[in-house]
Amino acid sequence: MSILIQNGTLICPEGPVRADLRVDGETIAELGPSLPVGDSQVIDATGKLVFPGFIDTHTHFEMNKGTIRETADNWESGTRAALAGGTTCVLDFAETQRGASLQSALEEWHSRAEGHASCHYGFHMTIKDWDSRILEEIPRMTEQGVTSYKVYLAYANIRVPDRVAYEVIKAVGKEGGIVGCHCENGDLIDAAIAELKAAGQLTPASHPLSHTAVMEAEAVTRWLALAEQAGYPVNVVHLSTRRGLEAARRARARGQKVYLESCPQYFTMTEEKYQLPGFEGAKYVCAPPLRPQSDVDALWGALENGEIDTIGTDHCSFHFHPTKELGKDDFSAIPGGIPGTEHRPALMYTYGVKSGRITPHQMMLALAQHPAQLFGIFPQKGALQVGADGDIVIFDPDYTWSIRADQQYQRVDYTPYEGLEMAGRTDTVLLSGQVAVEGGKVIAEGLGRYVQRGPAQFWR
Repeated sequence: MSILIQNGTLICPEGPVRADLRVDGETIAELGPSLPVGDSQVIDATGKLVFPGFIDTHTHFEMNKGTIRETADNWESGTRAALAGGTTCVLDFAETQRGASLQSALEEWHSRAEGHASCHYGFHMTIKDWDSRILEEIPRMTEQGVTSYKVYLAYANIRVPDRVAYEVIKAVGKEGGIVGCHCENGDLIDAAIAELKAAGQLTPASHPLSHTAVMEAEAVTRWLALAEQAGYPVNVVHLSTRRGLEAARRARARGQKVYLESCPQYFTMTEEKYQLPGFEGAKYVCAPPLRPQSDVDALWGALENGEIDTIGTDHCSFHFHPTKELGKDDFSAIPGGIPGTEHRPALMYTYGVKSGRITPHQMMLALAQHPAQLFGIFPQKGALQVGADGDIVIFDPDYTWSIRADQQYQRVDYTPYEGLEMAGRTDTVLLSGQVAVEGGKVIAEGLGRYVQRGPAQFWR
């Protein structure tokens, strides 16, 4: 059975086009004006925008599984929420245990996702240990469709030394993959936390003071120096500050291929949230933290100019009751992370496109095409063109609604975006050519499949 999407504005790689689109089976079969209906099921997209399925480059489902700090969203609830918002593929972080192999982590994440995911999925591998055994696993990961990795320069229990980061960049680069980095200076964070706690400053208001812009900028600068020495492109995940952005600009001016990811929270909220009365500020504790308005403005300018490549969410959904409350008497014990995979497209449309900051085409690049290119699945995904997968989002720019925790698919007991008025929403989603969301509601679950990825496709 084929599906014909009529009368919409297709957001194609070359720009918006008023045309029809036909999906036959699981792939896009035809694009053009006034396509014949034939025996196709018709979806009328009059007045709507038709995007390739969005890709969330940064999720953490079932994180800390089996512990008191386990995230609220598992693979069922997290991918169902992602799908409802228009995300047809997520890239989740497979976390290795200390001393364990990459293969064991990959197998564990496959077991969690397979048969439970409602959108397609792939994995980034997190590097915590580094030795000849791990090095030898990198080519085997490539054979299994894993071509992206992550290292941390923060967090004492998982951060890696500069030498290791350098060697990871080289090993992955030789395979045609890419490494992303959580860029914050871990030693300075630890020192700031100790100083704040010694001074009795234990509330959420201390969180941004322990994760300053200086700490991000230093780590971005160091990360890009390691990449320059290694001679391969790298990614900076969840960029949050003007100073970090400026460090990336300097590297690009030297001729480096540097890719930048940011997240909706850094475009829509400021650090004033940590000053909320009582313990409410804990709902916004994430790392990096929310920043001043000047940083928000700088990120919008960079997105407008095409300097920020991808928008992920860093979806890491801890319940407020009781999980966030573990840090009631110590801000550094508040689990860091916020939910967002369900609301990312509507947020970026409302605050970006509707406000005139970016175009629908720029939104498509950041949420679909560039993620697909950077992580080796373009043009299979991330593009409306013949032969591409039938992962399609029909977005209604005129639908108004409010984000409410009691109405979300995310299983977590709050949303940091509570009460925000949205100007647009995902109306219909096709996943591999099958209608999975209709009228903003998920009508088909469990259809997600693992995506085998190839080398990164660099465009800078």
